[in-house]
Amino acid sequence: MDKKGMFRKINKAIMEGEADETVKLVKTIVGEIDPLEVVNEGMTPAMKTVGEKFGSGEIFLPEMLQATEAWNEAMKILKPKILEKGKTLTKVGTVVIGTVQTDIHEIGKNIVANLMTASGFEVHDIGVDVHAAKFVERAEEVQADIIAASAIMTTTMPYQKDIIDHLKSTGLRKKYIVLVGGGVVTPEWANRIGADGYGDLASDAVKVARKLLAERRKK
Repeated sequence: MDKKGMFRKINKAIMEGEADETVKLVKTIVGEIDPLEVVNEGMTPAMKTVGEKFGSGEIFLPEMLQATEAWNEAMKILKPKILEKGKTLTKVGTVVIGTVQTDIHEIGKNIVANLMTASGFEVHDIGVDVHAAKFVERAEEVQADIIAASAIMTTTMPYQKDIIDHLKSTGLRKKYIVLVGGGVVTPEWANRIGADGYGDLASDAVKVARKLLAERRKK
């Protein structure tokens, strides 16, 4: 079997959002090639490219969602195989992500969560309309590195600040990197509330998360 050739085919299928084709290809090689290698060599580069193209405007939301669906369907097959072999996916860091209290928008959050997963983060998506205390509670449970909070409406932006205020009141502020984002969120707002980082686009969130985590680990 031409391993590199198969990886190229999987890469292409994911980038084109062909979930059925991606699954077909993965099933073909899952018993012959290390499943972790399939993820690292055949899948992750594809999602990195998709994220970059989405960020630069070369592709749009439908294409992004189709690519992430292809990734997710393939992972349903590969992840159990990886665990069976006693291996784990290389983990960049652990993220708790959600949409803030009274805000039920989830598309942007879902894209960021999928991109972060594809970029090597362990992601815990706690959904929408999430109270500040729940973000912190979940972060403590999973020993997260990063708390990422989305807000799509100006009326819900203050709840991002509530997360930071809650961390301060519980003495946990220095423990977590806090990222904020959403259609109405700006760098000025992020600075004003004391967030550690901001991403204008989903692909930016991944870059900022990696950068801030690397800087923290150097200290």
